[in-house]
Amino acid sequence: MKVYALLMLVLAAMTITGCSDPTIDASSEAKMKESVAKVRESLPEAKRTDFDQAVQLIAFSQIDMKSLFANGGADAGDMEGKMRDVLNGKTAAQVLAQAEEIQAERKAREKEQALAEIRELVTKREKAEQAKQQLDKFQVVRSRFYMQERRYLGEQPVIELTVKNGTDQAISRAYFSGTIASPDRSVPWHEDQFNYSISGGLEPGEEASWTLAPNSYSGWGKVDAPTDAVFTVMVEKLDGPDGEVLYSTRDFSERDRNRLTELKKQYGVD
Repeated sequence: MKVYALLMLVLAAMTITGCSDPTIDASSEAKMKESVAKVRESLPEAKRTDFDQAVQLIAFSQIDMKSLFANGGADAGDMEGKMRDVLNGKTAAQVLAQAEEIQAERKAREKEQALAEIRELVTKREKAEQAKQQLDKFQVVRSRFYMQERRYLGEQPVIELTVKNGTDQAISRAYFSGTIASPDRSVPWHEDQFNYSISGGLEPGEEASWTLAPNSYSGWGKVDAPTDAVFTVMVEKLDGPDGEVLYSTRDFSERDRNRLTELKKQYGVD
């Protein structure tokens, strides 16, 4: 009998303890504010900030911002009801546990999206690498940049290029990036992109020399480089006879490269 009485005493104590945990009453806005404050006060000081953040996270998880703005706020009432329902009757422990679950689900979605982006960027990088092998066949044999004085009109920037088409395709337009830099300086004087539409195209094996005149009001017209500066030109894109893109490295930018490196590091992908 003593054992039975002791067990009943333990069960009673457990029931009392369980019932003593305050819960959120979300039946009205006033009761919700009051009960949330009571639940918060029942926690140790160190846990109260976590509880505040958990309540906000759970409440905002019920808001569909896209739908809210699309309907001009017409769904605000329904969303407020969902916010109350999801918190109603919960203890502090339940609020914290649900917040952890929401965060875990969010992190899982973020990782899934990041891995999909990594796959997309890797594909773009591989295509750019394959394109570069073909672009290297379109050779820049000679490149020069200088400023030419024009009477009464000031200086005109001039780009001189000699190229040779080593691809097996006729080229209608070529796209380049140009860099003006000095050997002893780490920062170039000027970097920019330019392109040239080839009248009659450039057939496989053909060589051509062009003199281009960039806009004098563009960055090219502001170049003030010393005589030891070297003009380097890289081929970045080629269009075929019908104007279609044959090869391009521009689809995988420096930003893409940095983004891929950051995502791989963040999610431990080789």
